[in-house]
Amino acid sequence: MRTLSLLFAILLLVQASCNPTEEPGNSTDQAMYFPPLAGNDWAKISPRELNWDESQIPALVDFLRSKNSKSFLILVNGRIVLEEYFDGHKATDTWQWNSAGKTLTTATVGIAQQENLLDINTRVSQYLGPGWTSMPLAKEALILPPSTYFL
Repeated sequence: MRTLSLLFAILLLVQASCNPTEEPGNSTDQAMYFPPLAGNDWAKISPRELNWDESQIPALVDFLRSKNSKSFLILVNGRIVLEEYFDGHKATDTWQWNSAGKTLTTATVGIAQQENLLDINTRVSQYLGPGWTSMPLAKEALILPPSTYFL
């Protein structure tokens, strides 16, 4: 669950760093939402509330299905707008991202650094707190800030 929460936190940072145009019903009229750390309740907002063209959603879902997608999620300010699962997959399934997860993480960290939401010279535990890995705390404390790996 902690890994899934971290992934969603990263996605929220990416979404928060976007600068949408100001239009009626745009996502900018709602504060950022962060889901609770425990439980499975997650706030939702409908495409209609965002003034999206709902008639296009079935075509999007068909496209995703044709590309053998396993799941698809759209968040706006942290709220679920669209959540789809395909080929028997469901929200509670574990699915390996492999290198795609690394790509998303590095892009998100770069955006967060650019937006002054984090500093890559600071240890991860400063942001996520102790126990963010499955390692003993003594081992976790040995993990250096991200910048030390690239300088």
